[in-house]
Amino acid sequence: MTIKDLSKLVDDNGIYAAVAVDQRGAMRKLLGDQGTPENLSLFKKLVAEVLTPEGSSFLVDPEFGLDAAKANAANSGLILSYEQTGYIKEQAGRLPRLIENQSVQRLVQQGADAVKFLLYYDVDESDEINQKKQAMIERVGSECKAENVPFLLEILTYDDEIGDEKGEAFAKVKPHKVNEAMKLFSEERFGIDTLKVEIPVNMNFVEGFGSKALMTQEEAAEAFKAQAASTNLPYIYLSAGVTAQLFNDSLVFASENGSKFNGVLCGRATWKGATEALITDGENAAREWLQSEGLQNLKALNEVNQKTATPIR
Repeated sequence: MTIKDLSKLVDDNGIYAAVAVDQRGAMRKLLGDQGTPENLSLFKKLVAEVLTPEGSSFLVDPEFGLDAAKANAANSGLILSYEQTGYIKEQAGRLPRLIENQSVQRLVQQGADAVKFLLYYDVDESDEINQKKQAMIERVGSECKAENVPFLLEILTYDDEIGDEKGEAFAKVKPHKVNEAMKLFSEERFGIDTLKVEIPVNMNFVEGFGSKALMTQEEAAEAFKAQAASTNLPYIYLSAGVTAQLFNDSLVFASENGSKFNGVLCGRATWKGATEALITDGENAAREWLQSEGLQNLKALNEVNQKTATPIR
């Protein structure tokens, strides 16, 4: 399997230390009544200006983030999203959609050094639904191959019969869901260059980390070892909206227990508080929050990331 050049996306040590602000639906919710297109664009631009000097690459969407892409202060590698936010709610199976006025060719023309696609995937879903999703990823992979641009696949697992992905019932099946999905999408037919994935356990339910232990640390360690064995591709962790401290603690545990992750692509854990500052006190307050709390969060994450991640060779 040929892996494309990822050098524009990683730091000098070969580690992903990427800043993500491609959220659209989630950001509208954070901004509430002020979640206008103008404010989405403004907030993304603020994150780019303040945080990208500390990142190896920058993930943003082409719908509201092109001003942010131009404001990428460090000129770090640009990753553009290719999926529409959310999924088709009128149909079963959380089916994805491409942004209608985009193609990989167009994303590259807009400066993309890599293309990211987010997929909701349940390995235990019906084959009829999963074949549609697999075909979509094959299509995106072929486009990326044609443009010789790296393809990052972000996988978010779920189970509609269980519901609540942050609850106890899903925590019990999460290692299976995450690791089997990684194994599948590591197949060469998908053309993926890096997997952006969840930590394979809900650390809130691991002994010593959360208020309720459903899993021992030994069991959690086995899930991380199984994750490393599930793929021959580089893989990086998303923060999934947890607190900055829990995410950092999770990276340390992962590294000490068999994970071979190659860095992080982190969003809300670093900048979430700035959305409240924007709503309450305006643009200058949001910038100040990012310059203080945001940079502090990101620098602390990078320090842990450098000590725990495995460089891409």
